[in-house]
Amino acid sequence: MSAPLPPSPGAGQRSVVDQVGELADRLGTSVPVLVGGTVALVVAVVLGILAWTRESPPPPEISIPYAAPAATTASAVTTEATVPLVVHVAGAVARPGVYSLATDARVGDVLTAAGGPADGADLDRLNLAAPVADGSRVYVPRVGEEAAPAVLGPDVSESGGSGSGGADGPVDINTADAARLEDLPGVGPATAAAIVAHREANGPFVVVDDLLDVRGIGEAKLAALRDLATV
Repeated sequence: MSAPLPPSPGAGQRSVVDQVGELADRLGTSVPVLVGGTVALVVAVVLGILAWTRESPPPPEISIPYAAPAATTASAVTTEATVPLVVHVAGAVARPGVYSLATDARVGDVLTAAGGPADGADLDRLNLAAPVADGSRVYVPRVGEEAAPAVLGPDVSESGGSGSGGADGPVDINTADAARLEDLPGVGPATAAAIVAHREANGPFVVVDDLLDVRGIGEAKLAALRDLATV
């Protein structure tokens, strides 16, 4: 029996070094040059990838729309509108009629709104500084006129008071009944009843200004009726 033949060159597994050497021979170069070129190629590829990554634009940002805050309305910044007074102006004025005035209006403001006094107006019989009440009448008398015409409802005339009160004399707030008390400017059925109830519970009023203790009567209303009331 013959002896086994030795393995032929190239048979079996080869080392990496042998493979690199064979590749270098095929390319006609040396192993160091081949290895150096391979490393340089790998470095170049890596650097290229890094450069492309840096130069790539970032993903676009998504803008989410938002609702703008609602504009503040005038009612949130400003105060509530004031309800004006409605006053009837009659007698010796340029333009008699019904006018809307500010809540703090005085008799003088009423005359201005009506175009001023007419010829023959007797302004000395009016209290131009007296406040006026909503729904009242300001009657401007003429010189020599004895009394203002009677009206149905509240009336502001001489001295800023009631026309009927001015003609019949001051209203005694200690003896007048509710109907008579309603002749005073700004005194309606509810306020007249409150005056009667107050004096029955607390006794007679000492001075007219004691009316401030009555529910429904404030400084403005007292100023309008002070000259037409007595105790």
